[in-house]
Amino acid sequence: MLSNFSAFDVSIIIVYFGIILWIAKWASGGGKSESKSSVDYFLAGKDQGWLVIGASLFASNIGSEIILGVSGAGARANMPMANFEIIASLILILLGWVFVPFYLRTGVYTMPEFLEKRYSKACRKYLSVVSLLAYVITKISLIIFAGALVFETLGVPFWTGAIVTVVATGFYTVLGGLRAVIYTDMVQAVILLLGTIAVTWFGLYQLGGWGEMINTIAAAAEQPENPPVEQFFNLWRPQSDTEYPWTGMLFGAPILGIWYWCTDQYIVQRVLSAKDIRNARRGALFAGFLKLLPVFIFFIPGVIAYALLQKGLISFSMDNADQALPTLITSFLPTGIKGLAIAGLLAALMSSLSSAFNSSSTLLTIDFYQQHKPNASEKDLVRFGQIATIILVIISLGWIPFMRALMGGGIFHYLQSVQAYISPPIAAVFLFGLYFKWINARGAIVTLWAGFAIGVFRLVAEFLSNEGSLAVQENSLLGQFLGINFLHFALFLFIFCAAVLMIVSKLSQPQSAERLQLVTFQKSAIKGKFHFSTDVILSIVLIIFVLLLWWLFSPLGIAH
Repeated sequence: MLSNFSAFDVSIIIVYFGIILWIAKWASGGGKSESKSSVDYFLAGKDQGWLVIGASLFASNIGSEIILGVSGAGARANMPMANFEIIASLILILLGWVFVPFYLRTGVYTMPEFLEKRYSKACRKYLSVVSLLAYVITKISLIIFAGALVFETLGVPFWTGAIVTVVATGFYTVLGGLRAVIYTDMVQAVILLLGTIAVTWFGLYQLGGWGEMINTIAAAAEQPENPPVEQFFNLWRPQSDTEYPWTGMLFGAPILGIWYWCTDQYIVQRVLSAKDIRNARRGALFAGFLKLLPVFIFFIPGVIAYALLQKGLISFSMDNADQALPTLITSFLPTGIKGLAIAGLLAALMSSLSSAFNSSSTLLTIDFYQQHKPNASEKDLVRFGQIATIILVIISLGWIPFMRALMGGGIFHYLQSVQAYISPPIAAVFLFGLYFKWINARGAIVTLWAGFAIGVFRLVAEFLSNEGSLAVQENSLLGQFLGINFLHFALFLFIFCAAVLMIVSKLSQPQSAERLQLVTFQKSAIKGKFHFSTDVILSIVLIIFVLLLWWLFSPLGIAH
């Protein structure tokens, strides 16, 4: 594949990363830990505006694993996967209006810290440990895996690419903390958008336009092993669908979204860096509008790649459809644009990985190190946060072989299915805890551990079943348990956790009103404060755009 790149393409990639590293150094003030406070390093000084926050939310979320996963879903005709991107826009409204005021009002550094303020130290420890495990299982190692796939497309061996990704990004992250991450995210978001738009335009040009793409897919559908045209452009599948039923998407996917967008340190750390609530909310809304774009610039290129494959103009294995977009880039983009697009892919994975490293080091530093050494100096806190990334890198590399065994449905399917097993109890504890003051610490910790036990049991049993180490009869109780669609499982587990949370709380003593004043809704604070502001208008417009997309890519729409 390297033979497809000119010296100009390679020079663009080198220059691009030089610029990114320069921005990281500039944003970090030279990268000297001695001159940084913990607020500077972990929360970017808490003085960021909405544009920076929104771009960082988008770029941190849209890493290579999302780009490759969503485009791979397009090539496999798994249009419902794009719903995760669209639903995220609605959840970001929830982040801005419901969760942000509490987080900024309490002045927390981490989500476990907020959980301690609402419930107890035991809940804080639980979320700290589970979050770090989740970063290894669903974020860091997955981003490394996706980056290695990009390198494989360029002709670099998988493990070589993985190690190069980790070493380069580890240096990039240690350099400047969150401030360096979010400022480089702004540049990377622009490059991502320009690069993927270029891929879409040149891909359609090579095909001969949108109509020719539809005709090619329709001709291929005459073969029984190929999917029909409507599967490529329909977000909604019948309830009987084994992978993405509409009931699971409409009711199960938002639970994953609440955990990821509203309670996960990886994402929320960006809004914690805002100068005030208004900028945090507007940044979330800006990211919500940006999250509408992946349908067109990530999923559609995957469909284009499938059509080009049917025409014999491109070559990649449908068994590894996550390579559709990189192959499309290396095959059809002109000199210069090709280098820019690959630089954007690699920058995307570095953006996501650096964000994951920074968030993980924040948790390790604030929720563990500082708890054990409350008198630690600012210099010690920053230095420990920098060292912590090394441990996470080693653990993440070790998880990759296990992760590959779970990857039968592609990168994005893996990511969402694992999140479905760990997110419901956390989402329930956060969401209901804000609204109901009588929900208490005992109910929260029992709910978290009960939900965790059921979710991990499902994850381990599914892994062993896929590996062939566990023989499961389809009609057995375990077979029926594993046969539940992962989105339906998330919904059922959320309902179960909500019931446990309420029952245990009702059977135990409530917490004091003084403790709950800053971490629960107060009726007196809500009365008479609503007005028809710019943020309200933006939220309504965003909801309308989501509804239009849902109609457009539906059996009643005109997309196909």
